Amino acid sequence: MNKKGMDNIFWADKIAKEIVEREKKLGRAVDVYRTEMGLGASGIPHVGSAGDGIRSFVVALALKELGYKSELIAFSDNRDGLRKVPAGFPASLRKDIGKPVSMIEDPFGCHKNFGEHVSSLLIDAFEKIGVKYNLQTGDDAYRNGLLDKEIIEILANAQKAGEIIRKLTNQDKYTQQLPFLPICEKCGRIYTTRAYKFLPDEKKVLYKCDSSFVGKDSNTGEEIVINGCGHEGECSIRDGKLSWKVEFAARWRALKINYEAYGKDIADSVAVNDEICRQILGYEPPVHSFYELFVERGGQKISKSKGNVFTPQVWLRYGSKESIRLLFLKRLSTTRVVDVYEIPKYMDEVDNLSRIYYNEDEALAKKLSDKEIAHAKRLYEYVYFLSPEKPQIRIPYRLLAGFVKLVKDKDIVKDILRRTEHLPEKMSNEQKEELEKRFEYVRSWLAETEEEKEKIVLTEKQRAALHSLAEELRPSITEDELYSKFFEIAKSNDISVKDFFTGAYAALLGSARGPRLAPLILAIGLERAKKIFETV
Repeated sequence: MNKKGMDNIFWADKIAKEIVEREKKLGRAVDVYRTEMGLGASGIPHVGSAGDGIRSFVVALALKELGYKSELIAFSDNRDGLRKVPAGFPASLRKDIGKPVSMIEDPFGCHKNFGEHVSSLLIDAFEKIGVKYNLQTGDDAYRNGLLDKEIIEILANAQKAGEIIRKLTNQDKYTQQLPFLPICEKCGRIYTTRAYKFLPDEKKVLYKCDSSFVGKDSNTGEEIVINGCGHEGECSIRDGKLSWKVEFAARWRALKINYEAYGKDIADSVAVNDEICRQILGYEPPVHSFYELFVERGGQKISKSKGNVFTPQVWLRYGSKESIRLLFLKRLSTTRVVDVYEIPKYMDEVDNLSRIYYNEDEALAKKLSDKEIAHAKRLYEYVYFLSPEKPQIRIPYRLLAGFVKLVKDKDIVKDILRRTEHLPEKMSNEQKEELEKRFEYVRSWLAETEEEKEKIVLTEKQRAALHSLAEELRPSITEDELYSKFFEIAKSNDISVKDFFTGAYAALLGSARGPRLAPLILAIGLERAKKIFETV
């Protein structure tokens, strides 16, 4: 698709253009435009955790398409302390609550430390989704002095930073202590320390380990009070970490970040860091985009600390990488429910977008404005990370699930799909491969969800009509005869044709809609269909 004229259609294009224009206006020479995301290392990454990477990556792609060098920096927050024992992790971690996750042993013994174990889960998801990034760990950044200059400037202006934080958040904590968290040399904890003096000549911080906080074991729900050990000492500016209220700003300047998205849960921290960046570090902060958080079906925010975390890997068991990309790319500022029951919708939407992109749905195109069509086509390109491909086959997800649940035998399901014109008579190897993938998605999804037929309550008239239909399903009936019977039966049972078809699809597939009914019944088999209609 021709990119010309698309800048005002899709959000990533708008942002890329805004970034370039803003940097030119500031007069900053940019060799490589950098987008950033935070890579959580203290809790199991839920599906929403993948969103920062996908959004920031497509902005980097948009910048590249404008003709500029760009890259995504994934900053692993592995200097953060452990606040909770994540669900599914051993109780032995309780003794490590409060310690930096990069300094806690991996309880499963498969990675160098706890932080690396947790980060690897999101890194694995990015590889499966196709997000390309350069990794920067917080532990390496502090240990190797990447943030030294920024730390020194912030601590030298700690009072001013504290006032900015107080003004924007009403939190006066950092008017009384430094926005720096030393790692206690005695107990190894980071959230129990209180930095009270900066020694600029020595580049050291004086602290006391006399604070406390409430941790949690997510397996039991038990809250655990963590108290400081009472030690008083000093540490290098490399032996701790900046508070979140100032750390983003330090990262932005040190890494020369041009763009970072953020969610509602850290809006206050971003606002504070923007001002710290401007007023203390003298660096205009990156362009941002705000996105709403995802919620569970009950309305609660998706949480890393709860059991049964809905991870990107879970999504990818039941849906394609394009479908999870679509989840994060279609719109930013809307709160949406995300769980396994939503996956069929996104899988079907990718197929529908492909029909628009390849001009294969005239009826839908007539319903959309030129702008809506252009937006849908651009969205499709981004769903494929600007290398669009035409789907080998398209089968509505729940329809395939209905067939698989109804028939079980894969060969019979394939025959039904051919008869209902969802598959060609002869398939290429690529089509066969795509069909197998979709079978696997659906089988896994059914096993996980134990998906029942949609709760469509049939009326007595619908039941009676379906019983009448069952009586007509003699072995010699043809497709044309069946089609005529539908209208006769609807009329004789005093229901509309629409209600008749709705009842039939509900009985056969658990859906209010489906493929053409006559060939569907013949493909399923007259005896099987007869029994289903007789027992509704």
